[in-house]
Amino acid sequence: MRHTILDGKQTRYIAAEPASCPKLTRGKFQYDFGDEAGYTPLLPMFTLGHNFSPANIHAGGLRYHGAGVIVSQLLKDNLMEAVDIQQLESFQAGCLFAQAEGIIPAPESCHAIAAAVREANKCKESGEEKVILFNLSGHGLIDMASYDQYLAGNLMNYELKDEDIQKNLDEIKDM
Repeated sequence: MRHTILDGKQTRYIAAEPASCPKLTRGKFQYDFGDEAGYTPLLPMFTLGHNFSPANIHAGGLRYHGAGVIVSQLLKDNLMEAVDIQQLESFQAGCLFAQAEGIIPAPESCHAIAAAVREANKCKESGEEKVILFNLSGHGLIDMASYDQYLAGNLMNYELKDEDIQKNLDEIKDM
């Protein structure tokens, strides 16, 4: 577990991402293009390779091949950690949040909510008290069709195979 000391308090920072696009948890830190076509400058990031083609599932806007350079550097420097969340766990957390708070979260936010629920459940099991914060980055009003698909049982989990990740990374290793 990575902890940062701020004002004498131990703080953990956790980035949550979809298991279907695990750039932080299973990608590689290296210079890569910020776009699929290779037109941008090379950026230092955790990446699955700009040639990465995400599965045709709904994981919100988190299907991008690389993580932001600041988040990537924080992870590389062990100032934060990352977890991947399966799609069904993510939508389950979004529905729980909507029932409790009356806000339908965007699927991108559902990954953070699911990570917060995981942390809360760990505290519940251990009896430890913690303050848990997460970022609600947007509402899911334009994602209602995805929620409908989830509630109808039509969404599934998808996880990349190690061989597929390595194949993409091998194609960009000389950059």
